[in-house]
Amino acid sequence: MVQTTDLAAELVRHGIRPSMQRLRIFEYLRESKSHPTADDVFKALLPDNPSLSKTTVYNTLGLFVREHLARQLSIEDGEARYDGDTSVHGHFRCTRCGAVMDFPVEIGQLAVQGLDGCTVETQDVFFQGVCSKCLENSK
Repeated sequence: MVQTTDLAAELVRHGIRPSMQRLRIFEYLRESKSHPTADDVFKALLPDNPSLSKTTVYNTLGLFVREHLARQLSIEDGEARYDGDTSVHGHFRCTRCGAVMDFPVEIGQLAVQGLDGCTVETQDVFFQGVCSKCLENSK
């Protein structure tokens, strides 16, 4: 578990005032491996933070994405998910159970052609298929 003082310092380094609600949202994102939606974040934090609003969650997640403290993933139609891990990695979504998993990626090893003259601003690697648990359960 990351210390609240470390999280607050991280927010300050990015020019963000570390309010209690922002700290709770940031902590949840950093600890969650489920790639939650904004609604997931809201529902998870509401019991211990009754003054939290959905608007605050959406605005805070947007701020974290703009400041590169989180990544917004568009891996399902119409539903953004968020990842507190901003390191270089890819995502795999299981089409059966819906789980989203991280996997390591060596971006420099990807063979990409046809982008001469372009400036790449983001690099996302996404695969979709059936996860090992679902494959095992279907045997």
